Amino acid sequence: MGRFIVIVLDSFGVGAMDDCPQVRSRDIGSNTAKHILLAQDDIQIDLLERLGLMNAIGEEVGRHQFSDTANYGVSNLAHYGADSFLGHQEIMGTTPKVPLIQPFNEVIDVVEKSLMGHGYTVRRVGNPGSQILVVNELATVGDNLETDYGQVYNVSACLDLIDFEDLKEIGHAVREVVHVSRVIAFGGQQIVLDDLLAAYKVKNNSIAGVDAPESGVYNHGYQVVHLGYGIDKNVQIPTILDRHSITVSLIGKVADIVQTESPRLFPGVDTDYLFDCLMDEVGSITHGFIAVNIQETDLAGHAEDVALYANRLEVSSRRIEELLPLLKRGDVLVVMADHGNDPTIGHSNHTREKVPLLVYSPGIQGRYLGERETLADVAATVAEYFQVEPPQHGKSFLSELMK
Repeated sequence: MGRFIVIVLDSFGVGAMDDCPQVRSRDIGSNTAKHILLAQDDIQIDLLERLGLMNAIGEEVGRHQFSDTANYGVSNLAHYGADSFLGHQEIMGTTPKVPLIQPFNEVIDVVEKSLMGHGYTVRRVGNPGSQILVVNELATVGDNLETDYGQVYNVSACLDLIDFEDLKEIGHAVREVVHVSRVIAFGGQQIVLDDLLAAYKVKNNSIAGVDAPESGVYNHGYQVVHLGYGIDKNVQIPTILDRHSITVSLIGKVADIVQTESPRLFPGVDTDYLFDCLMDEVGSITHGFIAVNIQETDLAGHAEDVALYANRLEVSSRRIEELLPLLKRGDVLVVMADHGNDPTIGHSNHTREKVPLLVYSPGIQGRYLGERETLADVAATVAEYFQVEPPQHGKSFLSELMK
């Protein structure tokens, strides 16, 4: 045993799931990876190609070819929809409960009552049917505009005016009365309420919220907590490893959305910074689990910006190539995704796609890991690797890799 590393290229799907015609018809035909390669034929991702990206897509695209030496497979999503939070809970071994889909204005009365019951002052902004709440004149509550509509609510705040711990209490007051998949409480410094309200937008006539990137909340002193629906950390691989005193390190968005007792948390967004953190952790950990989320790919997908997405893939491919010489026999690296976000499909939301499983372990080549039923197979593999009890769900592929 040594180090088991999971790099999640957020939203890097390899083709629409078979159930899209029944459950998500707008995603029919999506294929994030393939469509980016077709649109950016000069993209330089040689390392991802050698790891088996074309194998996972299932076809050669332009000048990009299959790899004879790759260890690869693909995985379906077991969680409902296509969501980063739920996807990461699944990767860690949980199949989350099916949440409700409710635009914020369907529950605004209940949320307002809960907040007022906790002693907050609350007012509404916007027209009836498309309103958001302003809390204590320093935070807003409304729909998340960056993911599937009606599944996530944002509590956005000015952290020069409220401590992050106090902001989390506002988030919990919302979480306790709603049944959507996530309530995200986050804030930034050097912004005021007017910045949040200037980014207020309405989509589809009923989805009302603050456009987080436009508000500037991410730019300075950003802090966030994701409050999920029906998630039990005790059956997830980080907590299981915690109980066995095995080192856990979470880098990037995964540090915000996955729970662990480990102090080795490195939140952040910039791709190079996150890979720098990964390199440092690999240099200091000889035995442990490291998980990284590369979020800028997902942000490019939401922006429907193919060129930016391609650029972030190039950076990731180059930095992963720098990582490989640091790995020793017995180490395992998995490069995967949590869903798709096809910037060419015609909408700016996540897409329900299968994801690649590209696996590198020094001295092991040419292993096919099949089409997995759930992302939780990764957590089950981690459990078998470290010889601890399995997580709630998942089937290990370690024997298929090591045979």
